[in-house]
Amino acid sequence: MILYDYYRSSAAYRVRIAIALKNLFVERRPVHLLRGEQRDPGYRAKSPLAIVPTLELDDGTLITQSLAIIDYLDALKPEPPLLPRDAVLAAQARAAALTIACEIHPLANLRVIEALQGEFGARDDQIAAWRRRWIAEGLTAVEALIAPAPFAFGAAPSLADICLIPQVYNARRFDVSLDDCPRIVAVDAACAAHPAFMEARPEAQPDAE
Repeated sequence: MILYDYYRSSAAYRVRIAIALKNLFVERRPVHLLRGEQRDPGYRAKSPLAIVPTLELDDGTLITQSLAIIDYLDALKPEPPLLPRDAVLAAQARAAALTIACEIHPLANLRVIEALQGEFGARDDQIAAWRRRWIAEGLTAVEALIAPAPFAFGAAPSLADICLIPQVYNARRFDVSLDDCPRIVAVDAACAAHPAFMEARPEAQPDAE
């Protein structure tokens, strides 16, 4: 399998965590978003939206979208599971993950920022305020959803942690205060000590700058 990846992409970061948790070997091929490599015709043929990540299976089958890729990996190698066994906890973990992946991430990703700048003339300070607003609002909601023990929904990492940690990385990168999110900070600390999360960190990737 090949993962088309970018070290700072939070969506790709999620998939790297899942790969590490599953202890799978996946070849990585970086796609540098700031250089526009995602728009190269060869890559766009793999990812019609010109985004990362994309997972290419050994037979050439392509899977896009981080949560779809993670779901495939969980089916491919069921242990350890990426959702709690309890049906209610599993639904709650999925809800927290979707809050991040669907309600926070799309509003501050590169495609949206480029449109705000290029098409609507947003200044750098306005872009910064835009990012902080949506990240802070979303994480406030996630804070109310999770119950650290020590991970977001129990003693083992789940899809919620996989989505949360890259978003915490973005919050710190863009100077979003986590002072009102003690549960998130506690989960982040638990994940920071876990080998899979350490392996997936942006700074640990070969394409990190």
